[in-house]
Amino acid sequence: MLRFEHSLIPQTPYPITSPKGPKARVHTPKLYWILPPCSRQDDVPKFYQLSSKISFTILLFMKIGLNKILLLLALATGVAFADPIPAEALTQGGLPMRDRQLRDIGLVLRGGRGGFIDIGYTYTPSSEQLQLKSQYGVHNGYAFRHHYGVFGSWVLDPVSHFGFLTWFDRTGWDSQDFFFFPHYGDFAHISSALTWGFSYTNSKYDATVALGLQHQNLEKAGWRAYPHESDSLLFYWAHARFKNVSFQGSFYRNTFQTLRISLELESRELYGGAGNGIMTYLPNLSATIYRRKTGDDDDNFIRLNWEQNLYKQILYADVSYDFPDDGFRSAALKYYPDPSRMIGFEASCLRRHERSGAKDLLWGGAIDLLFLRFAYNSAFDYENMFHAKGTFIVEFKFNIGSTPDGKFFGRGAPKAAPMETTQSQFDMKKFMKSHADQNMETPTRDSEGRKVLHAKGIRYENEGAATATTSNEGGY
Repeated sequence: MLRFEHSLIPQTPYPITSPKGPKARVHTPKLYWILPPCSRQDDVPKFYQLSSKISFTILLFMKIGLNKILLLLALATGVAFADPIPAEALTQGGLPMRDRQLRDIGLVLRGGRGGFIDIGYTYTPSSEQLQLKSQYGVHNGYAFRHHYGVFGSWVLDPVSHFGFLTWFDRTGWDSQDFFFFPHYGDFAHISSALTWGFSYTNSKYDATVALGLQHQNLEKAGWRAYPHESDSLLFYWAHARFKNVSFQGSFYRNTFQTLRISLELESRELYGGAGNGIMTYLPNLSATIYRRKTGDDDDNFIRLNWEQNLYKQILYADVSYDFPDDGFRSAALKYYPDPSRMIGFEASCLRRHERSGAKDLLWGGAIDLLFLRFAYNSAFDYENMFHAKGTFIVEFKFNIGSTPDGKFFGRGAPKAAPMETTQSQFDMKKFMKSHADQNMETPTRDSEGRKVLHAKGIRYENEGAATATTSNEGGY
């Protein structure tokens, strides 16, 4: 039996201290064992040794602190229970990577003016956190995703804006961690996608058109674990928007890869709409047709996304549904402390199509700060990080957009960030008048009552005198 108490007087029998031996007069909470009957004499030393180790562990927990212990347990759990990523997910990551870039570009071209920048590095600190599962077993290593995006526009005339954009993603898995230059191990798989193009926006008609190319490159694919893939693929894309309706497509040769139509009914103050009211509660809808191959047959499907403002453009629900067969895909509840979306919190649920019933649902969430994103089982990471689940993912990131009048906002925000400005107007006439009044001196008179004028370079002049003495002393 275990008894716990706090005492200032050493007690007996059998004080439980560290394995190094008992300590005298330790004025801390103490643990005491009340020994059960032992059938054998040699059982007693083993019992003391076991109880001593247990008590030492408990005292260590008390010394370090409960909060730190919980944090360490959470991190250890995130590594120990992480599922390896399948090799097939790496080879099928090209389409989600290109489609994600086009989705971000569509959000930026909602205004078509100003600028936008996006930088992000996903970091996994442990080689056992996202292992690779291939036909040869499970391999330790690091999954990664690095992405960059830049958009800028120039004013051609009061209503015309010309823009240029480029998006770059680099994703994959390698046996060693890196920042810029991969290790290219035997089981490494590294691919990249570059999207660039030009845009034209007419603010009078609230319309935007854009055209460009997409380059998908395979940098490295270990021959032991992956099937043969094309080293380089070239796609072209187009985007057209008129007010709240936009159309976007990606094509390879004479076949489409994705076709998307979006209807953004929500009124957004950032683009000249209402800042509050019933119009801000209208939904944002998009339907995307994806070209999917199953063997030699086409297995195309449609994904419908519904984004709904629930409260003052700071609380949103986002649901996706696949037609015609797969059904519900994901749902997320997102909270932004400010409508500018610089900071966000998310809880998500995703259907993996791996099990039946409620066991197939993957629950998770994310905290999105200005320079850091911290997520666990997020639906976004599952879709964009090779079905990563059961682990914590940290992303060092920064994304911000600006309007032509100098306002800032986050990705997809309905309003700009609140900024406090002070306007002042300089009055030249008032300044000259006050300056002249300061330089003007009041005339004085001498002891005889004669008026004396003071001026630079002139000593004095007597009123009524026929002659005057002048001098250039002190003046030029």
